[in-house]
Amino acid sequence: MSEPSSPNPNIESLSRVQILIAMGVTAVVLLLIARLWLVFDGSMQMLTVEWSSSAGILGIGIGLSITATSALLYRLWAAYRQSADFYLELVIKPLALPDLIWLGLLPGMSEELLFRGVMLPAIGLTWFGLVISSLCFGVLHFSGSQHWSYVVWASVIGAVLGLSAILTGNLLVPIVAHITTNLISSCIWKLRN
Repeated sequence: MSEPSSPNPNIESLSRVQILIAMGVTAVVLLLIARLWLVFDGSMQMLTVEWSSSAGILGIGIGLSITATSALLYRLWAAYRQSADFYLELVIKPLALPDLIWLGLLPGMSEELLFRGVMLPAIGLTWFGLVISSLCFGVLHFSGSQHWSYVVWASVIGAVLGLSAILTGNLLVPIVAHITTNLISSCIWKLRN
């Protein structure tokens, strides 16, 4: 039996170059949205990035916790496993191992800047702001109704990252956590597959 060329027959597999271009374009679009938001809402203060070793260590710890929880869910929740495999097969399979650095950095920085750095403070550093920004983050990861579990997971992770931003007042924590999670989980999947 031959292996399908795409994890979903309705979606054609992308090449390495197409994936890298899509990551770069998506990062630029998210950064532009964040910048325009700041320009048009002149009274809004973006969450700041304060460089410190404790923030970096906390971010790595949160990222490792997210990765471990994802691995546990992957084993226990069939719908999540299917959704994660679909996404990882589509995005990571065509990439070379060094490309995974970009997969960690570009979304980790651009998504955190928009969702936790700009959107969360604009809506409010409250439970309402946390829920709305987390749901928007989850929707960004929507890849079809059959993969709803990945949206649920991304929304929960958005809440964890948002809560870390609210509690520390430092955007560096969720950025490092996001980069850590993306790098480790993609490297593990790539090496296993």
